[in-house]
Amino acid sequence: MTTAQLIEIAKMSEAQFLHELQSSRNGLTSNISHQKLKTEGANVLKQEPKTHVLFQFLDRFKDPLMLVLIMVAFISFSTGEIVDGTIVIVIVILSSLLNFIQEYKASTAAAKLKQHLSSKAMVWRDRKLIEINTANLVRGDIIELNAGDLIPADVRILECNNCFANQSALTGESMPVAKQSQTLDGQNYDLNDLTNILFAGTSLLTGTAKAMVIATGNQTQFGNIATNLSKSSDDNEFVSGIKRFSILIVRIITIFVIVIFGVSLIVKGDILHSLTFAVAIAVGLTPEFLPMILTVAMSKGSMQMANKGVIVKKLTAIPTLGSMDVLCIDKTGTLTQDKIKLVRCLDYEGHDSANVLLHAYLNSYYQSGLSNPMDEAILNFRKVSIRDFHKVNEIPYDFNRKKMSVVVKQGKQQFLITKGAPEEILDDCVCIQKGEHCQSITIKRRLIYQQLYEELSQDGFRVLAVGIKKLPDTQQKFGPNDEHDLNLLGFTAFLDPAKADAKAALDELEAMGIEVKIVTGDNELVAAMICNQVDVKIKGILTGQQVEKLSDESLAKKVEQTTIFARVSPDLKNRIIKAIRQNKHVVGYMGDGINDAMSLKTADVGISVANAVDVARESADIILTHKSLHQLKDGVDQGRRTFGNTMKYLMMGISSNFGNMFSMLGVVIILPFLPMLPIQILLNNFIYDLSQLTIPSDKIDMEYIKSPKRWDLKFIQRFMLTLGPISSLLFI
Repeated sequence: MTTAQLIEIAKMSEAQFLHELQSSRNGLTSNISHQKLKTEGANVLKQEPKTHVLFQFLDRFKDPLMLVLIMVAFISFSTGEIVDGTIVIVIVILSSLLNFIQEYKASTAAAKLKQHLSSKAMVWRDRKLIEINTANLVRGDIIELNAGDLIPADVRILECNNCFANQSALTGESMPVAKQSQTLDGQNYDLNDLTNILFAGTSLLTGTAKAMVIATGNQTQFGNIATNLSKSSDDNEFVSGIKRFSILIVRIITIFVIVIFGVSLIVKGDILHSLTFAVAIAVGLTPEFLPMILTVAMSKGSMQMANKGVIVKKLTAIPTLGSMDVLCIDKTGTLTQDKIKLVRCLDYEGHDSANVLLHAYLNSYYQSGLSNPMDEAILNFRKVSIRDFHKVNEIPYDFNRKKMSVVVKQGKQQFLITKGAPEEILDDCVCIQKGEHCQSITIKRRLIYQQLYEELSQDGFRVLAVGIKKLPDTQQKFGPNDEHDLNLLGFTAFLDPAKADAKAALDELEAMGIEVKIVTGDNELVAAMICNQVDVKIKGILTGQQVEKLSDESLAKKVEQTTIFARVSPDLKNRIIKAIRQNKHVVGYMGDGINDAMSLKTADVGISVANAVDVARESADIILTHKSLHQLKDGVDQGRRTFGNTMKYLMMGISSNFGNMFSMLGVVIILPFLPMLPIQILLNNFIYDLSQLTIPSDKIDMEYIKSPKRWDLKFIQRFMLTLGPISSLLFI
């Protein structure tokens, strides 16, 4: 089910969506559920059959360069050149085996998602509440949920009480999300705004809920991720370059073999000798040690990267990392500390206030409901003495009120301290308290209050307001009705602050020619503030809603002028990365949540961290032991060194081989005999290539690694056509 379809259901009235799925509050009958189970399938994540390990190994030989070498070996065997053919085959097998051993890890990304689905669910069937296996849930089922439950399918809430969900597995944001049952009535929504929808694989932190199943299995949001993970991904930049280079070699070999065979046949008149000589030329042109050189270079690079805390799962990701010119990251935990902190406590006029801190501290200290990051941030901000205060009671948070209160006593005086959404607190306040004095809330003061709140929000702060009220000493019962006629104290402003070393790391990446783009599920104001803190130049901002309205062609143009992509779902993250790649960029993506899995696979190089969820680590090509851009910079540096040494071998080998064979073409016309025997050509080629096995450990000039390096076939071709004939003259 798409995000657009979920939004439509979220905006339907209860009667409408019950009718849409042919259900009722009493649930389905057993007969109807069985029929639906047959037509819709089980509530499980379907995945492609796993490829046998042998076929995974054989798949290595589909590479065009490998096919060329296998063809050359086959022709060598056919013409009696057993030694030559054996040498080529041994090189092919060893190279493929080394590569396979280094990269082989079972692909369990989609299967890991199953761990996030509960195995049992309480469901209404035949007007009875029974427990069934979640695999048997179908659309239209009515289920009961309690605090701590994992959500077994995408569901629309019918009724709930004090519900908070942890959606970090899906959205990547750690803040608990308040849920409610009311129909949404606005126009512009994204996945994070669907407060009456609970998603498969997320969990209910607090409260209880009754809900109707609206999507199961691969139709859920998690199912969409699993489906995309099971699809084969595009080749990364380096692999694509190898394939293009292989095609170039095939073309050159084909032309040379045809020309040399024809000339030799005309001059010598011996078909067998001409064919043997042409085959030798073909082998001589082929950089048969390239797979071995690549594997050795990348294996050496992976060991050096491991020493710096960078674990390489896919060898070709090393040179691809060196080619990367765009890095997409989520700000949370990468640019920021991934920990909400209380930054300021402000009174009505925007001045720092110890009184606001005291009452916010009392509220957080004595509340016993959901433990959330904001309460922890208040308690960790500063030690506040509250020994003169004692808890009397509390009024828990709920979605409709968007606030919570505690009742405390100081001496004989009882106080109600309320903390919550600024707009809700203001509506309940009649006065502004300054010290011991109170001022009535006039229109002018209301505007000042709203302006301060809006300025804090625009600066990226998450804001809560604090109000108090004196209560009669004899009052013993308390409820939401007491949260009126409050005195406004002020605001608490929270922020996930930037890492101290983030700016330096970003400067290093920029100096290396890598543009950083922020792709986050958080809002654009918070993302922009963090970017400003670390001096990221913001070219433009796009929200998820704006991205959804763009065609693929329009998005491809927009991504070039955009630095921040905010409030984006996993599907949109994936689409953004594809658009950037479409513009011929080499894209790296750094993520650690299930919501990042698709993007990690889609990017040229997926980068995760050691403490990421399993599915993110499985989908990544490179794993950092710490979520640090400094480590990533070291990886880029090594990637460019590996790419540079690979190019050294390739440029030397291809130009030398071309020159030698070009000489053979000229000499065969002049001399009445073959200038070199096939075995001599192969031996010369073998010895020359063998001498270059030390290239992977060669040094690279610092100037070379200052900018991204990519395959440039036109340059390689020009180099070969220029240096080849020059070496041919020296050969003669």
